[in-house]
Amino acid sequence: MKMSKRVLACLAASAMVFGVAAPALADDYKMTVIMSSRDEFLSTLEKGATDAAAEIGGIEISTQDANNDPAKVLQFIEAAANAGEDAVIINLVDAETGAECVEAAGDMKVVFVNRCPSDTSILNENVVYVGSNEMTSGGFQGDFLADYFNEKGQTDVKYILLQGTLGLVHTTQRTESVLQHMKDGGLNIEEAAAPLVADYDRATAQEMIAPLLTTTEYDCIIANNDAMALGAVEAMLDADLDPASIPIVGIDATADGIQAIKDGTLAMTVFQDPVGQGMGALMAAVNMLEGKEFTEGTSFSADEENPYIVWVPFEPVYPDNVADYEK
Repeated sequence: MKMSKRVLACLAASAMVFGVAAPALADDYKMTVIMSSRDEFLSTLEKGATDAAAEIGGIEISTQDANNDPAKVLQFIEAAANAGEDAVIINLVDAETGAECVEAAGDMKVVFVNRCPSDTSILNENVVYVGSNEMTSGGFQGDFLADYFNEKGQTDVKYILLQGTLGLVHTTQRTESVLQHMKDGGLNIEEAAAPLVADYDRATAQEMIAPLLTTTEYDCIIANNDAMALGAVEAMLDADLDPASIPIVGIDATADGIQAIKDGTLAMTVFQDPVGQGMGALMAAVNMLEGKEFTEGTSFSADEENPYIVWVPFEPVYPDNVADYEK
């Protein structure tokens, strides 16, 4: 029986952690994982971290949900520091607050996960970022759209863009990279409407895009994540339009996104490995505390220019390989 990429990712993460589980840690450690929120993707990431901690042993780990409130993130960091914990893993609400988070952490080791602080100069031997290179995620979208329209012999393309939360680094990079790759692919691209800032939310995207679907000329819909792409799909269905008539592209390869590709309503998505990111963040924290290389015990690599950034690769998902990514 063929195993999916998702299952293989989980097994690989487990195997990588098991590789460092045999040697006893130099000490027992306490740490807190602070999540910006708990959607499907982030909940899986959180579980990747806690499962890795359980497998290694000797780590007391707690989790907190900031409910998209940057003030709560700081409160949770301060609470962990006051409790004398050793490390904190942070999924930022606001990328601009990275320096504040580091200051609040005091002597604790800090790992930012999934959402990179906007100022990467704060990263050092005690502060690491673990995530996926967002320029490649949007790049995969842009390459797909360039190939799609070039095969049709169409170079002038109007797009509707559904953006995530403004101010987040991955929102900016996903947007910039998809548009740049479309241009690099030979397309003359034009906004069909001003970007719709739907904050990565499915219902918001559905509501915002609905009025444009029957009043605007557009050739494709680009979404910074699957949730917003699926909001566009639902809006088209509500308007008695066929989502398969134009390419709608997302990012994250959520379970619903994968199903939409199978159904033919979503053209493609990009797999971001939440288990790998959670495990990689936990391993980075442990390795810092143990005085080891940040990536030890994983198959991930540090950025060539910034050694305090650890990359977990993205992978494009199309109709012809979607079965590999089913749960």
